Amino acid sequence: MTSPKLVSSESLSSSVVHNRPSGQGRWFIAGGLGILLLGGGVVLWRMLSSGPPSGMQGPPGVPVELAPVQTGTVQDSSEFLGSLEAQTGVVLQPEVAGRITQVFVTAGDRVTPGQPIMLISPDRTQAEADAAGANVTAARAAREASSASLQSLLSRQAELEAELALEEAEFERTQSLVEQGAQSQQELDLATRNLEVAQANLASARNEIAAQQASLSQSEATLAQAQANQAAAQQNLQDRTVTAPIAGVVGDLAYKLGDYVTPSNTIANITDNATLELELRVPIEQRDRLQIGLPVELLSADGTQTAATGSISFISPQTNADTQTVLIKARFENGQGVLQDSQQVEVRLVWAEDIGVLVPTTAIYRIGN
Repeated sequence: MTSPKLVSSESLSSSVVHNRPSGQGRWFIAGGLGILLLGGGVVLWRMLSSGPPSGMQGPPGVPVELAPVQTGTVQDSSEFLGSLEAQTGVVLQPEVAGRITQVFVTAGDRVTPGQPIMLISPDRTQAEADAAGANVTAARAAREASSASLQSLLSRQAELEAELALEEAEFERTQSLVEQGAQSQQELDLATRNLEVAQANLASARNEIAAQQASLSQSEATLAQAQANQAAAQQNLQDRTVTAPIAGVVGDLAYKLGDYVTPSNTIANITDNATLELELRVPIEQRDRLQIGLPVELLSADGTQTAATGSISFISPQTNADTQTVLIKARFENGQGVLQDSQQVEVRLVWAEDIGVLVPTTAIYRIGN
């Protein structure tokens, strides 16, 4: 067993000094670190200068077109929603009950006033009209016969009046001669008899004329009654023919051949869209700006074009209590037939127009209107 070996402080210090690196080694390490930092900076600079990878590039540039600013008409206007109503339209209903035996038109046909639309079971009515017409013919013939007889009697009366005048003159002459003794009493008696016969014949003719006049009056009354019956039969026959009271386009036919209809049934509608009236309700706040003749434009379905132009023709003097709006109306001509009855339309009410600056619509970008 050995005892530990003791080392003095001098020898320990000497050992530590010998284990430290030399000055040349320290400079070598510092140079290596500098070179490493310089190389990393160069690599980082090249990465930054080369730009992002192809997959992360930003959006390409947008082409821009320049356009000159122009001047033009600028409108102060408001847009509303309104409804159109045809100025001429009727609802067809039969005058009598019956079964439809004939249909003369189809839906969409354009008709003129008086044109037949439907016929409702006319067989019995036609027979009644024919019988009434025959009665009128017979009554007219009887009246004409009575009139001819009366004319004959009137002619006979004129002859009898002339004969009576002759007999009166003969009686006066004979009476004067008898008083003078130039003729006998027998001649006077014969003249008296002839005068009385002439007077009786004339009186009889006048009685016949009066009777014939009464007969003629009766014939005329009979003819008038027959004509009235014929008119009633014809009217009944016309009532069974549903006709168009106005010109226009026939709507959907609600009944077909063979259906039974009554006066309460609506057969079809006839509408004339040549002139349409717009009904529009404007807020009460804009009432003071309304005036007769103010331009009104109907917009197309996409709202980009003007389909028709009219003007205000009516401003209601009353305000709707529920909506606090004012009813106005404007009339539009529909020559092209592009508008229809009861159509909902977008409307632009032009308050004023002035000259202003115009820029392309595509140059404006809206945010929150």
